[in-house]
Amino acid sequence: MDSDIKEVEIVILGAGLGGLGMAAQLKRQNSDDFIIIDKCPDIGGVWLNNTYPGAACDTESHLYCYSYHLHLRVSALYAGRDELLGYINSLADRFDLRRHLQLNTEILSAKWSNNKKRWLLTLSNGEVMTSRFFIASWGQLNTPYIPTIPGFEQFAGKSFHSARWRHDINLKDKRVASIGSAASAVQYVPEIAPKVAHLTVYQRSANWIVPRNQEIFTSAQLDEFSKDPVAFEKNRQQIHLMREVGALRVRHGTVEQAEGIAVARQHLADQVSDKALREKLVPDYELGCKRILRSDDYYPALMRDNVLLQTEKISHFDKQGIVTADGKLEKFDVVIFGTGFQSQSFQGDMQIIGTAGSLQQKWAEGAEAYLGITVPDFPNMFLIYGPNTNLNHSSIISMMEIQQNYILNAISHLRQHVEQAIAPKNQLFIAYNDDVQKAMQASAFSSNCSSWYKNAAGKVINNWPGSVEEYKQVAQWRADDFIWDRT
Repeated sequence: MDSDIKEVEIVILGAGLGGLGMAAQLKRQNSDDFIIIDKCPDIGGVWLNNTYPGAACDTESHLYCYSYHLHLRVSALYAGRDELLGYINSLADRFDLRRHLQLNTEILSAKWSNNKKRWLLTLSNGEVMTSRFFIASWGQLNTPYIPTIPGFEQFAGKSFHSARWRHDINLKDKRVASIGSAASAVQYVPEIAPKVAHLTVYQRSANWIVPRNQEIFTSAQLDEFSKDPVAFEKNRQQIHLMREVGALRVRHGTVEQAEGIAVARQHLADQVSDKALREKLVPDYELGCKRILRSDDYYPALMRDNVLLQTEKISHFDKQGIVTADGKLEKFDVVIFGTGFQSQSFQGDMQIIGTAGSLQQKWAEGAEAYLGITVPDFPNMFLIYGPNTNLNHSSIISMMEIQQNYILNAISHLRQHVEQAIAPKNQLFIAYNDDVQKAMQASAFSSNCSSWYKNAAGKVINNWPGSVEEYKQVAQWRADDFIWDRT
């Protein structure tokens, strides 16, 4: 091997919760020969990049942590961004992960060498390295999406995406537009509304919103959890079982879905007294087709005198602001794009070349993986938070921990067979993804709405159609599921 090429057993792409969790799991098994590569200047992934006011998790904190590293002193039922970033840093510190980090670095290409049974990785700093295993934990919500709107280049004011919040721009007494009204906007709108002179929220479609019912834990509760992690675990399990029932909310015609609709409608009725405004906030699609949101303060923010919910379609920008389809111009100082992410790019611009072409070619009609973890013709490559593993009802960390355990089993088996490689059998891969899409037909994810869960052809490629427990039963390591390259 060329002396200028660095050799490592495992390369992990991504220093968010998925990648760091994988690294921590390796450490727990006394594995030390790995590198974590991330393009960002620090660890944290989505919780590093999303610094907008009000940024928080809408999954209960007791679920939003790894089973082997509980967040025992989390202050609230739904933790905010800073506290979650603190948890991530505590994970890195506990398992001594920082010395494995290579930050401010992108993997430009990853190419499999069938002769050497290794991945050849080219980095943005000019470095080249090889690894036996390549674990990609690039996430699904890491590349901001800003729609193309005519005339935007003429706008004389300031603008930014919510995931790249400009804290240097003072919004006090400014006229502000929020293009987008979904998950991020539901959190930042209540925070900025009292500060701005005027806020217009441009809504393309209404959201199903249920109460958040935030709870701040007392010092006594935190002390109990710290002294008795079993009590924390018990509470965690209760929340898990409760949220698992939520998987039934997104299945067509279930009692649970009807109950979810009733809760959301009552929440809207309780918080919005203005009939005309309330009618604009009633979704016209099935509960669960888009992400179900949780908020106690978004609706009240829309009721403020200085806030307008605009449902008229945007026509174009001009120098002063935004013109809607009815020809009316509204002037703005600042425009915030709460327009989500390029959720289906997965690998982004990185070139990944397997034994039969690129991953981009393989995924030309939509990303697919066996169990969301492995892909035929891409030996010894594993995905965390891959296609069809996202949830609407529970903690993604629960799913990622299942995937990490699966990968640990695969690596353990391969270590017993030096210089061998595996990739899933193509027939199994096809059958599995056919089954996922068949199951999706019973889910609201597949119903008639535009959502980031679907690709341009309307195929749901982000979400898992079942519960966490159902995924756990399916995602069991079986050596026979793979082609073993023993040449």
